[in-house]
Amino acid sequence: MYMSGESLLIILLVGLVAGWLAGQIVQGTGFGLIGDLMIGVIGAFIGGWLLPQLGIQLGSGIVSAIIDATIGALILLLIMRLVRGGTGWRARLRRGWSSRW
Repeated sequence: MYMSGESLLIILLVGLVAGWLAGQIVQGTGFGLIGDLMIGVIGAFIGGWLLPQLGIQLGSGIVSAIIDATIGALILLLIMRLVRGGTGWRARLRRGWSSRW
């Protein structure tokens, strides 16, 4: 499989924008430039696989690619937050309970 420089640049641009958008939507998940890029590219793979499985087709073009990748990145960040624990509602609830008891 041959990938031109333009294709690689578009993939990186879509990944960066999608990772940044997902980081803005899911508060408290700033990963920096490289982290956002990785989250966005992995999210693009997740969104590109999952959305057609659910029968969702957003169209073609760069905007739909960014939306697909952002949805995938959001799913990835939410899964990461569930696995890691983080400062989500469960951790806050546990801290609240432990301080009362």
